[in-house]
Amino acid sequence: MTIADRWLLPDGMDEVLPPQASRMEELRRALLDLFHLWGYDQVMPPPVEFLDSLLTGTGTDLDLQTFKLTDQLTGRMMGVTADVTPQVARIDAHSLKREGPVRLCYCTNVLRAKADKHQGGRSPVQVGVELFGSASLAADLEILRLALESLSASGAGEVHLALGHVGIYRNLVEVAELDAEAEYAISAALALKSPGQLEAEVSRAVSDPALAAMFRTLGELHGGPEVLDQAREAFAEAPQAVNDALDKLCELYQGVHREHPEVACYFDLAELRGYQYHTGMMFAAYVPGYGQALAKGGRYDDTGRAFGRARPATGFSMDLKLLATLASSEAASDSVWAPAEGDAEGLDEAVQALRRQGRRVIQGLPGQRAAGHGCSEQLVARDQRWVLEPLAT
Repeated sequence: MTIADRWLLPDGMDEVLPPQASRMEELRRALLDLFHLWGYDQVMPPPVEFLDSLLTGTGTDLDLQTFKLTDQLTGRMMGVTADVTPQVARIDAHSLKREGPVRLCYCTNVLRAKADKHQGGRSPVQVGVELFGSASLAADLEILRLALESLSASGAGEVHLALGHVGIYRNLVEVAELDAEAEYAISAALALKSPGQLEAEVSRAVSDPALAAMFRTLGELHGGPEVLDQAREAFAEAPQAVNDALDKLCELYQGVHREHPEVACYFDLAELRGYQYHTGMMFAAYVPGYGQALAKGGRYDDTGRAFGRARPATGFSMDLKLLATLASSEAASDSVWAPAEGDAEGLDEAVQALRRQGRRVIQGLPGQRAAGHGCSEQLVARDQRWVLEPLAT
């Protein structure tokens, strides 16, 4: 590598510069304070864990996203955190061992082996919450409400909420007694929104005409709240568990609409993102101008089973880097410029007094000018006193 190339970063890796770094830190504090007000306790998982812990439960889909290395002390394989959720599940199940519902939150850097359209860059700052120990609809609704509050606190205006429930497909698969290959083939066709491929896979794997019709209809059930009524008709003869899932979606929609009538809700009953670990409702929140979800989550029960303590769980996560770009403009600077030379009597006291008040003071060095530092005011000596005056731009 030449000297000219040494500044290059690996693909998908980025650095955060001023003023965006300050915006991220401000937002991090605001979100963690918000989570605290809702009763969530902050945890800080380690950046590296043994693979057999990191890729357990919800982490099994993360294998290809995880950088792996050998622990020089034990010879065991370790992985760099690509998703915090499995770690927080381990903390709840093994480290805390609290009884009843447990609310945890986090904000930490993660590292991914590759990036895709759903995950953004390879080094996001993941912030989110997890609620363990409650399988209730109220827990899912709390997660949805907190996700929307978090987006609002981040500066999101028009929010579109996509809702689904993986239990509908899971229960149809169970009743149809599909093997793993057919289950995967039909789910892949649903994900591609390909009617032709779905028709072929259903015809090949599902012999019962009524069940086959339900699988075909599932691929068409996406749109506004009217989709729920259409699903009621389509699944009138479906197992009770399917209708229970529809009931939950209806109640979640009503709860969201009651508190956030401005949020546009979209339903996709064939959405199977995270199908391998989600067990109930799933959601993703979008904002115009962004090609990926700004918040995503859902229910993933029994995630602590591998740690000896299966627990109901629901939660969501966001990328702090992405959220920080929601701010349409930077707030006006309230920084103060203090001179470096001249009659400095009382200057240090004046500077310290402003800093104790929470003002940002930049004191010049010899030969340094005030321009270019984002200061709106300056300290000026007037009648043997240091006073604030507007700084000409």
